[in-house]
Amino acid sequence: MKLIDLKDINFPTKKDEDFRKINLNPILEKEFEYSKNYKLDLELEESHSILCRTNELVKINERLNTKNYELNIKEDSQEPIIIIHKLENENSINTNSLRINVSKDVKASVIEVFINEKNNNFYSVNREFNLLENSSLEYLKIEDLEENNSLLINYVNNLADNSKLNHTNFELGKGFALSIYNTSLEKENATLTINGFVNLKQSANSSSIFNTVHENRNNKSQIRYKHILNDSSKAVFEAMSKVNEKAFYSKVYQSTDTILLSDDATIFAKPHLEINIDELEASHGATTGSLNEEQLLYLQSRGIDKQKAKEILLKAIENEILDTILDSKIKDFVIDYKRSSYV
Repeated sequence: MKLIDLKDINFPTKKDEDFRKINLNPILEKEFEYSKNYKLDLELEESHSILCRTNELVKINERLNTKNYELNIKEDSQEPIIIIHKLENENSINTNSLRINVSKDVKASVIEVFINEKNNNFYSVNREFNLLENSSLEYLKIEDLEENNSLLINYVNNLADNSKLNHTNFELGKGFALSIYNTSLEKENATLTINGFVNLKQSANSSSIFNTVHENRNNKSQIRYKHILNDSSKAVFEAMSKVNEKAFYSKVYQSTDTILLSDDATIFAKPHLEINIDELEASHGATTGSLNEEQLLYLQSRGIDKQKAKEILLKAIENEILDTILDSKIKDFVIDYKRSSYV
């Protein structure tokens, strides 16, 4: 079967603004032997489907008759909830849809790891986060894909008054990944933070699309990404943050920084703000370059060989994102993470 043959989905093309630099055809037109709806090893309840007004790709799971589940977190997390997605079949489409609800005044922590052991697999994953009043969610996603494997993950974020979502991504490996984040900040005093570290090798391809709308006052959104691109890898960063007329005193920040370690590596970065009021704080920016030669020379002058000096500087970039994680147990998980532990 082919994804492109699914009915009633207006698959995005390069004519769509967010997808001008993203080529989905190799994924949509690839022939897979079968599709599988896989359930997580958690206590879950069946739920209604996840909807998104701005993203047709959410419909893939619906057209493949994926069951929808929900995880209700009603008390503070003493330990992070850890979900490992490990594919052991070949040539398959694997779908999973989950709504995560965090109750009022609750602090929760969730980790998801996407990894593969076999070739030519495709993940289609939908996530909806619903945070009630005064709740907070610390969420970590690690994706570590080999060649010829792909991940499409859609996030729909709903934040109530005084709620906080701190979302951190570590994207590694050699596969294809597309992450789409849709957030409407309709309540007051909500905080959305998304930080990402993308370290790609060979012909890996990672795209991140962010659509954030500030609808009410005193909301904050911050999107910050660091890319390290090796070989012929490619990354896309598309961020649109819109501040509407009633979203007084919003705080809106976007930034992306990229280190290119090869002449064949490519980054397309487009941070963008659409602001309809004056009473706010806002900034956006993008930088691209190579490792700082002065810093390399300084480390070498202290007796460190060039390769080790590069590793130190690259690790420092990773640590900038690692330090944005608020939950120490989640931070330790990232520090201790090894692919070999899961495949």
